[in-house]
Amino acid sequence: MPNGTYLHVGPMSAWFGGTSPTQQATWSNQTLHYKGASKMEKATEALGWWEGGEILGGRDGLAGGTWLASGRDGRLAFVTNVRELSVLPLAKSRGDLPVRFLESKKSPLEFAEEIVEEAHQFNGFNLILADICSKTMVYVTNRPEEEQKFVTKVLPGIHVLANANLDTPWPKAKRLGDGFNEFLDKYGDGELPYKEMVEKLMTNRIRDDISLLPRIYTPEKEHCLSSIFVDADTPLGRYGTRSTSALFATTNGEVSFYEKHLDMENEQWKERIITYEINKEEETEPNDKTLK
Repeated sequence: MPNGTYLHVGPMSAWFGGTSPTQQATWSNQTLHYKGASKMEKATEALGWWEGGEILGGRDGLAGGTWLASGRDGRLAFVTNVRELSVLPLAKSRGDLPVRFLESKKSPLEFAEEIVEEAHQFNGFNLILADICSKTMVYVTNRPEEEQKFVTKVLPGIHVLANANLDTPWPKAKRLGDGFNEFLDKYGDGELPYKEMVEKLMTNRIRDDISLLPRIYTPEKEHCLSSIFVDADTPLGRYGTRSTSALFATTNGEVSFYEKHLDMENEQWKERIITYEINKEEETEPNDKTLK
């Protein structure tokens, strides 16, 4: 699965709480090699409804998993890698975790407790599981810090998740949280302009001073990854942000899922928004609009 930077606000905090009494939001950037890319990376599919029409999100066309997806029943999940040097060569796919949650009928806490039993079979991951209807969210990681639990309930508020534990104050995470707070101060309880927010918050290319980096990888590599929007040339090809997503949910059960992604064929950016009602049984076709 790709690296990522996620922001969540609201009654459930970290990704999907409420920016106002009527609105909740989730944001993410997905990064990977996209020029001279491997077969796996080229197989990434853009936002859309999966077979059966119950899961909405992007998809790893090779492994079949996802980094961020939501369901018609009001649940959502997303995952990021934990930045680390050593990895398991035959580890399970972290992208399967959000899919398994959305396909299950379990609550976020029930599923989290189940995953802990097999967490050692995955490389480092951060997993957010949320239920919009019950206003619950949990954070799961198989790389907890000292005295930290594998499963933590996420409290209301603004939270940022990068490639370390939830709310780790990496400079780019702080930049993202501060930027989001500025938008909340500007718009108050009004409707948030998701396209404007995506452009201003998630396309930030500011890189941090090397002295501020977490020092897990080499300074040169970490410097390339220190911006919210990543774009770098590497020995394996061009590496960077391939898609940005924003998910909004209102208290009346309307969910809007926006994605701006890089088309691998012509290297042009495209955007799409899909809106649907939670558990609206009579709906036969989602309100699917491709933006111009």
